[in-house]
Amino acid sequence: MTSTSPLQLFGALVDSGAWPALRVVLHLGLFLAALLVLKGVLELTLGGGRVTRGKTRRRPALALSMPLVAVTLLFAAVLVYQGSWQLTGLFRPEFVAFMQSHDRREFNPAHRIQRGRILDRNGEVLAYSQELAGQVFRVYPFGPVFAHAVGYSDPRYGTTGAEAAANARLNGASPERLASWGELGRQLVTRDKRPRGQDLVLTLDARLQQTALAGFGDRHGAAVVIRPRDGAVLALVNSPSFDPNRIGPGLFQVPPPDTPLLNRATQGLYPPGSTFKVVMAAMAIELGFSGTIDCPAEGFTTSRYYPRIRDHDYYSARDGGRRWAGHGRMGLTTAFVESSNVFFAQLGVRFGRDALFQTGERFAFDRQIRLYRSAGRSGSMSTGRIPRLKERDLYGLAQASIGQGRVLVTPAHMATIAAAVANRGLAMRPRLIADEPPAALGQFMSPATAGRLAGMMRRVVTEGTGRGIDTPELAIAGKTGTAENPRGKAHSWFVGFAPAQSPAQPPELAIAVMVEHGGYGSRAAAPIARDLLLTGMSLGALP
Repeated sequence: MTSTSPLQLFGALVDSGAWPALRVVLHLGLFLAALLVLKGVLELTLGGGRVTRGKTRRRPALALSMPLVAVTLLFAAVLVYQGSWQLTGLFRPEFVAFMQSHDRREFNPAHRIQRGRILDRNGEVLAYSQELAGQVFRVYPFGPVFAHAVGYSDPRYGTTGAEAAANARLNGASPERLASWGELGRQLVTRDKRPRGQDLVLTLDARLQQTALAGFGDRHGAAVVIRPRDGAVLALVNSPSFDPNRIGPGLFQVPPPDTPLLNRATQGLYPPGSTFKVVMAAMAIELGFSGTIDCPAEGFTTSRYYPRIRDHDYYSARDGGRRWAGHGRMGLTTAFVESSNVFFAQLGVRFGRDALFQTGERFAFDRQIRLYRSAGRSGSMSTGRIPRLKERDLYGLAQASIGQGRVLVTPAHMATIAAAVANRGLAMRPRLIADEPPAALGQFMSPATAGRLAGMMRRVVTEGTGRGIDTPELAIAGKTGTAENPRGKAHSWFVGFAPAQSPAQPPELAIAVMVEHGGYGSRAAAPIARDLLLTGMSLGALP
């Protein structure tokens, strides 16, 4: 006959149908105990006088009584709350998460949970649990490759990324299945077996992720690859990164500009430079622009007190000792393909700040977009910022219209915008968890506008600033960007999608690449984007 321990009996009681009612009774008992304590204190502090040897004991002063009452009430509240956590804490997801993050004692039962694995879309293991000397540790086979997206789970430094967002599932329970938390708590209390969590599958592709990180080398930046039709994030890369297998205090003390903990892809805000012309071109098409604008060599300014905005052709000619005659009158498509700052600065001033603000709202600027969510915890990405310009600030409007000034974006949002162009104007919410259903983020532009803009972006690669990455192997559409910043060399950008050869074959991948201080977008960011798209094709991610 097998003996049953008290803890096993308690686990059986928790699993029984009587536990909910018993838990209420226990809570009421604690509450009544608190009331009895309160009653005793009130009798001592506010009770009537009592005769002792012919004398009447005086009532305590009210000034003394009220603090005692307040302290007693606080004590009673803490007693009830603490009792609730002590009785049912291990059956609550937030308590288990708290114990894992903040209780470092070796006998902490929450550290006994063997968390579920984290996998990429093809089943590659990105994180798993390993037991050593009675303790469970997380192992990350790819090291720094997935550090920001997967995150880390450490008993001293807490959890980040998907490890934090899907903490409940990885611990072995789901918020929609309350019974699973009872089972997890019972295993922790009775210790009859080691609790095991549920696996989590991400939309990321390990091969694309590795290709992207290798493309940066020792340069800083970020790359994001999205599947336009459903918002699945196939690559989310940050450089520099860190090794989640080696979390230590030194990691949190790295000064700028390295800052390996910064998720540049989703939280890093950068001037977009000429890639913002995708937004401006969509605005112009939606508002019916069909004319031409004169773009002289001397550039454009709104006042003699401000420096002139010029095209890159002017600087190239000047540096080469030549004289440039200017573009002359240009239409929208030619100006987009040639990436004329003079054209788009005038275009923005012509339409005004209200049109820019309204377009920014339609393109989801100044928002936080959820990437993954589980058990009440969420991970999100920033989109960008369009400044609230004063009506008389025309030069600020001209600067914003070419992606400079105070306009800021994240690489993840620029990838979302490129994906919207590829998906007939409909932006899908970027998502990292594979079994989350696709959801629309918003209609950034009409299908007709998206179709015309896609053709313009294709011409950028075949005959414009992006022609250096044109390849017969894959029809790529995109927009280069060179974003000036006050802290050194310009940032290098490329946003785009592929394949882009015909409307009958919708693009399968959208991309944004940003290289900090990389210079011209065509020289640094665009080659990384091309290699990523070609890798996707070779892996079957593209038709």
